[in-house]
Amino acid sequence: MSHEHALRPFVTVAALAAAVVSGGLVALQARINGQLAVELGHSVLTALISFGVGTLACALALLAWPRGRTGLVLIRDAVRDRRMTPWFLFGGVAGALMVTTQGLTAPVLGVALFTVALVGGQTIGSLVMDRRGVGAMAATPLTPPRMVGAALAVAAVIWAVSDRLHGDVAWLLLVLPFLAGIAVSWQQAVNGQLRQQAQSALSATFVSFLAGTAVLAVAAAVEWLVAGPAHALPAEPWLYLGGLIGVVFVAGAAAIVPFTGVLLFGLATIAGQLAVAVLLDVLSPVSDTGLDLATVGGAALAIVAVAVASIRRPGHRGGGVTDSTGASSP
Repeated sequence: MSHEHALRPFVTVAALAAAVVSGGLVALQARINGQLAVELGHSVLTALISFGVGTLACALALLAWPRGRTGLVLIRDAVRDRRMTPWFLFGGVAGALMVTTQGLTAPVLGVALFTVALVGGQTIGSLVMDRRGVGAMAATPLTPPRMVGAALAVAAVIWAVSDRLHGDVAWLLLVLPFLAGIAVSWQQAVNGQLRQQAQSALSATFVSFLAGTAVLAVAAAVEWLVAGPAHALPAEPWLYLGGLIGVVFVAGAAAIVPFTGVLLFGLATIAGQLAVAVLLDVLSPVSDTGLDLATVGGAALAIVAVAVASIRRPGHRGGGVTDSTGASSP
């Protein structure tokens, strides 16, 4: 036991490092999907391709992983027995909104500005999810640090976009990533409940991607009828990696959170997300707006906001996921 206790700090550090990498992958996904949207001229079709690739990857993995197929049966039984609401099957719709927003706004706003707005929404959404509780996840009180963190997150978004509100960027393009961030926080809570019922991260990931793909298929058909056919599919293979990155992130979260807890995982992933976003806009900007002090400052303040929101009172345990025995886990 003492040996295990001695190793725990190293395991936690490794898990946090993996969470930072996972967050960086989200920013990279925004760059990939943004470029694919430019090539196709259709943002919803871009999201459909991303989700379709992810769904196909999960389906192939399920063929080789019997435990994943068993997890799908457990999810079905949980819905049938009313131990889980059917709404939890549609968490992927929120992910579809986020990926669609990537393709629509990232090429115009730049990855860093897109990510700051997304992080602001994630912070606010996480506070709401914690306060209400989702499924078996216990509610967490709105402590002063959490409220201050939320206020700082909003301030970070305002600061980051302040130098670009000259009329050349539509307000809708700034609001969309913020709303998508709120939706993503709900998706993460819902997918956590799916994983608990399925006892398999792969099963939960597949259900999430399948729901998003179904919704996007309908939306892409409408986009095709309204806007006309898309451009020819680009030949570069890397433009189709967005869905695989999404699978890695969703499944990785289920594996990492037990070692870090929800708050540390969120802090680490957002830190990686913002760091890679700023780095991408420095090394390879996607818009002519460039990278200014306000964007960098807003990104830094958003990280501070998440850190402040994660402060807990001494002796206070946040609301974890309560299992069937009544025990609480991170």
